[in-house]
Amino acid sequence: MANDAIKVNQPNAVQHITSRGSDWLWAVFAIMTFTDIVVFIWQFKLPRGQRVFHQLAMFILTTAAIAYFSMASNLGSTPVMTEFGHMGYAAGTSRQFWYVRYIDWVVTTPALLLTLVLASGLPLSDIIALCYFDLVMIITGLVGGLVPSTYKWGFYTFGCAALFYIWWVLAGPARTSAGVIGNDYKRTFTTSAIFLSFLWLLYPIAWGLADGANVISPDSEMIFYGILDVLAKPVYTIFHLAMLSKLDLTLLQLSSGKFTSSATYDREKTGNQGSIGTIPAQTAAKKGMFSRRSQQSADARTSDITAVTAN
Repeated sequence: MANDAIKVNQPNAVQHITSRGSDWLWAVFAIMTFTDIVVFIWQFKLPRGQRVFHQLAMFILTTAAIAYFSMASNLGSTPVMTEFGHMGYAAGTSRQFWYVRYIDWVVTTPALLLTLVLASGLPLSDIIALCYFDLVMIITGLVGGLVPSTYKWGFYTFGCAALFYIWWVLAGPARTSAGVIGNDYKRTFTTSAIFLSFLWLLYPIAWGLADGANVISPDSEMIFYGILDVLAKPVYTIFHLAMLSKLDLTLLQLSSGKFTSSATYDREKTGNQGSIGTIPAQTAAKKGMFSRRSQQSADARTSDITAVTAN
């Protein structure tokens, strides 16, 4: 079947992707979608309350799939005048700037960071600051890409500074925090953080070569970003989830604290109908049914916790 996306959705700039670039984007879309389905099925192997990392991966992959569907269809771009001439084009020639990519990144990059730092025990205040500077990095890249003059490099500098802050948190406080939980957590965090940090180093290079200096063609831009996104999303999420599957996730205390989640899961597995059950406090805490504060108080209790599940 021929790819008519470029014919149906006409390019809006002189420098634009071709049908070959669109073909590549459709391939990346297929990879994102397939991996999303795999993670969706995978999550059901875990009890409710322990699926947060798989659900974050689904947020990432679903958003990326939609973004690549848009780009493969030649939708989601706006023309921006280039600062530099290259590849036979003079300076001031319009080039496609893909704002839909930044919409993708506003959702997916904080989620990628959360898959890391939620497994590190990093304090909530540090996580909020980390996500803020991640958004600074993305938004400055968006604004810089829309600026046709040399002032775009000022926004580029702000974005790079935000990226350095992210690296500092991952290499310092987050890694130290993961080590407090255990060596296995520290090893998992360090491996995944190095992998993701290296890939994120290449994104500013891609921006500089494409939207910044107009050195590479729009098709080459799509290949560069597409490879990075496949590695940073499908490959990274599967790799990271596989490593997390070897850890005791109840130590993170990420479940909601509601009895209904664990009780419903147990009922689904055993086929028992809803009933009034008695669960020892230590068992409930171990299953992740309490918040951190509740688990601490549970150690001092001698009576059992009566959990009521709805019919």
